[in-house]
Amino acid sequence: MDLDGKVAFITGGASGLGKATAQRFVDAGARVLIFDLNEENAEQSANEFGDAAIHASGDVSDEAAVQAAIDKTVSAFGTIHININCAGIGAAGRTLGRQEPLALSAFEFVLRVNLIGTFNVLRLCANVMQRNEPTTEDGERGVIVNVASVAAFDGQVGQVAYSASKGGIVGMTLPIARDLAKQGIRCVAIAPGIFETPMMAGAPHKIRDPLIDMTQFPHRLGEPHEFARTCSYIVECGYINAEVIRLDSGIRMEPR
Repeated sequence: MDLDGKVAFITGGASGLGKATAQRFVDAGARVLIFDLNEENAEQSANEFGDAAIHASGDVSDEAAVQAAIDKTVSAFGTIHININCAGIGAAGRTLGRQEPLALSAFEFVLRVNLIGTFNVLRLCANVMQRNEPTTEDGERGVIVNVASVAAFDGQVGQVAYSASKGGIVGMTLPIARDLAKQGIRCVAIAPGIFETPMMAGAPHKIRDPLIDMTQFPHRLGEPHEFARTCSYIVECGYINAEVIRLDSGIRMEPR
């Protein structure tokens, strides 16, 4: 699918990996809806892209908020061809803490945002995509890219909730691709390693250096534009489907 003239719905699009992806898509001629929990940040980011972007805010697990944002996208740009799901949270907590077990509410919250929120957005976007006229000779109508994490495979101490949520994204990639095959919609997941996001930019060396030590080559953290390039490649290469792509410089997370 050619990005030029297409419409993308990007969650977590106001910063980090999502914003870098929005920038690459706009540069390629796409129009984007930036969906983010922080309305001020979403508006500011959309304004940077001019007429090629609009914004909406809300919780990805809130059906009404997501549907309203989708309706806004369709009203402004006509349809949705691409859905990139970057929104997510990370929260640390061991199965057994010093005083008591991990609160069930804390575990549920991470899964609700990262896993249920991702599914909520993609199912509603797919409902719009299935009405598109085919954009390729293969009959493609849409592309969904979900963001998992290397923590789905190499979860560290204290990452039980986060790893479970990202493992769920990995696990649902194939069945979603199978579910949507008749509609001409592909579903792919990216499992990023550690990237130079605003959160990592402020991390002290004692946090950053051990993470870099776990990489192979190149021996550094990832750049957001490298994630964005991977998203654009997935969209443009119609034969990639039902796959989970580790984008991590060969990192294998140690227990701590």
